[in-house]
Amino acid sequence: MPTRILPAVGEADAVRSITTLLSQLPDAEPVAPVGDSTQLIDTLARLAAESVDELPEVVVVHERIGPVPALELIREVALRFPAVGVILVTSDASPGLFQAAMDYGARGLVALPLSYEELASRVQAVAQWSVGVRRHLGAGGDVFTGVGGTVVTVSGAKGGTGATLTAIQLALAAQASGRSTALVDMDLQTGDIASYLDVQFRRSVVDLAAITDISPRVLADAVFRHDTGLALLLAPAEGERGEDVTDRAARQIVSALRSRYEIVVIDCGAQLGGAGAAAVEMADRALLVTTPDVVAVRGAKRAVRMWDRLQIRKAEETTVVVNRHSRGTEIQPPLIQKITGTAVAATVVPANFKELQSVVDAGRIHELENKSAVKQALWGLAGELGLVKVPDGAQKGGRGFRGGDRGSVSFRRRREG
Repeated sequence: MPTRILPAVGEADAVRSITTLLSQLPDAEPVAPVGDSTQLIDTLARLAAESVDELPEVVVVHERIGPVPALELIREVALRFPAVGVILVTSDASPGLFQAAMDYGARGLVALPLSYEELASRVQAVAQWSVGVRRHLGAGGDVFTGVGGTVVTVSGAKGGTGATLTAIQLALAAQASGRSTALVDMDLQTGDIASYLDVQFRRSVVDLAAITDISPRVLADAVFRHDTGLALLLAPAEGERGEDVTDRAARQIVSALRSRYEIVVIDCGAQLGGAGAAAVEMADRALLVTTPDVVAVRGAKRAVRMWDRLQIRKAEETTVVVNRHSRGTEIQPPLIQKITGTAVAATVVPANFKELQSVVDAGRIHELENKSAVKQALWGLAGELGLVKVPDGAQKGGRGFRGGDRGSVSFRRRREG
């Protein structure tokens, strides 16, 4: 059986040399190379969605791949696609880097300039390991086997725009539709999800920060199962401990959650730290919540520009959600879209704090009534973003469908086109 090898190489010269050598290996079947980390993950996810057997046995990662650093990329591949063996190609073959590569999940390391004998030996060994793992997966095992859920981050243009409320209701909508959903509080110093949901739990995201290998069992010990079915990963009770969650730890945590849940909603708050930046960069959808006033819209524009400068996310890849909207305000969604250069969600959230005050004060935001215009808007937004599961026979683009969270709420999807 031929060994399928997927090169992930960003430099043109390196692509030619690696693909030429791979094509000369016995029983090798090199596939078209990918040029960056995003293409690699997307390609593997597409193949894994068909079947684990469709995945390549070996992925060759060049040290200068980007935008995600090579070691971080290897960790994500190892977590999300445990049946794929990764080989790192690097000019630094020191024992320190070799140990780091193994810690991150690589199955082999090949030094530059490439040697045919060394490459052939490594590919053969990793391919045999991959075949063994697939047999193990077929028999079941305590490993991550998901192809990767959808990650949505919710950030605030400034404090008080409603990012936490939005994140909670999006997660509740996804969970109520039948999707396994995790809600993460990545607002590490001032996170309020526990207060909004009246939760007291001694573990937090910090407990995962120092763990280099997050197994399903370790992850299950860190999350809190809420009455609604949501899996909660909370911010630390002591805000100063939030500094322990580095961008590297955040990447590992998000990858582990993505592999375990269909939907992962992350509240990133209004202040951008290393962990929040990593989450926004990894997200499938990044939401920025603003209110239709000058200060908040300026904050949204400032945040979008900062994300772009830091190469976290481009403006056109960001979706602005307008909260506390009313027809009488001078600043309407089309103007916000023009100012920020982002996409703006078709669903706006009306200004009606009276509906929220009692449940917010009681810490029972999950008990917000179904007839609430705010809840209907936010659950409609979940439908627009594709976070809810459409029941069999439901028609897309129509009046929606009925979901049951002790009542019925109409999920609205944006029409295709």
